[in-house]
Amino acid sequence: MKGLIHIYTGTGKGKTTAATGLSIRYAGSGGKVLFTQFLKNDDSSEINILKQIENITFLPSGSYFGFTRSMTPEIKEKARIHYNSLFEKSVNTLVNNNYGMLILDEIIAADNAGLIPHKKLINFLENKPGNLEIVLTGRNPSQDLLNIADYISDIKKIKHPFDKNITARTGIEK
Repeated sequence: MKGLIHIYTGTGKGKTTAATGLSIRYAGSGGKVLFTQFLKNDDSSEINILKQIENITFLPSGSYFGFTRSMTPEIKEKARIHYNSLFEKSVNTLVNNNYGMLILDEIIAADNAGLIPHKKLINFLENKPGNLEIVLTGRNPSQDLLNIADYISDIKKIKHPFDKNITARTGIEK
């Protein structure tokens, strides 16, 4: 089976949820999944269940630097070094363990913020193993990413509780 590239993007809730659902479906069919999150603090509720599924490996970030818009230049440099290393670790883990699916949750945001090298991401996607399915999530993917993707799902916010100052709720948004 030829592996394809998926992008879940948009302003709406559900990008990570869609990636999580696809990873569960793939693991349920016997496939091996590597799931990595960027710009998150490793405590989202979906991680609890993903860790219990035999064919899914969650590669934790191990560090959280806050929202990119709030990062000082010093923090942003630390985040850049960290997330570049996390991307490299994801690729190396993938190659050495014969995974069929790679989830790079919020890598688009990390790419947009300059926290991973854009050319390195594009080069990886253009030269990925032929049978590898890859899922990228995040808002505002670059034209390069849009061009390379086989699937693009734009999850549009119509209405969200955040607009009424209702913060993220465990089990629903986090």
